[in-house]
Amino acid sequence: MDQSVSNTYADSGFADAEREALYKTIFTRRDVRGQFTPDPVSEEALSRVLMAAHYAPSVGFMQPWNFVVVRAKETKQKVRDLFQTAHDEAANMFEEARRDTYHNLKLEGIMESPINICITCDRDRAGPVVIGRTHAPVMDVYSSVCAVQNLWLAARAEGLGLGWVSIFNHKHLKSILNLPDRVIPVAYVCLGHVSHFKDKPELQTAGWRRRLPLGDVVNFEGYDQGSDDPYAARLLAQIREDQEKIETQGYRGDFASDPSAF
Repeated sequence: MDQSVSNTYADSGFADAEREALYKTIFTRRDVRGQFTPDPVSEEALSRVLMAAHYAPSVGFMQPWNFVVVRAKETKQKVRDLFQTAHDEAANMFEEARRDTYHNLKLEGIMESPINICITCDRDRAGPVVIGRTHAPVMDVYSSVCAVQNLWLAARAEGLGLGWVSIFNHKHLKSILNLPDRVIPVAYVCLGHVSHFKDKPELQTAGWRRRLPLGDVVNFEGYDQGSDDPYAARLLAQIREDQEKIETQGYRGDFASDPSAF
């Protein structure tokens, strides 16, 4: 068998600046809660971010999502009240030492953001038997999560803030939004222009959790298994170097500048 290594690659189709823009979007994306402005989101921008979400990957090409756009103050208030009830319940689930910190965190921008969107999953969208879901029924939900991620990154590229609100009784949320039984809410997000984007995730800055070292969660050949072969050693060293730069300096616009990446 020919073991020679090909030096011919498919053209990425991305110029260096375009490739860098993707990493900028990823590293400067934030979960926005308290920086929304009242400025309206244009129909053109909203169409683009929704289109990005709709073109997300989905297992078996099932495309199980729907997007419920919420703009009415009355609907937002119902959802905000639902959040507040769950928020108060959640506070008592944390140990007392963390309870005050939890209460001081801003965890939603439902009323402040001009647009709320509920991303759903229709579990019957593609019928009872779907390629890729035959042995993992939850793949339809995972596919809807891919749509959430696409929407989030597209919003950041548009200069829009997005915050994911998950502290709800989902049964009651379904009732407010008139979701059929077969449809489940996957994400409820707040979208709008913002005064600024924070340098680091708010929960990281508040000391709630630290960013895990990537090297600690990269395994080889099996879960929680390391490797001492030369490639693995070089990879882990590169990971440590890259993450140290991001964590100490923040994103500086040169993450993808190394031509050896190709």
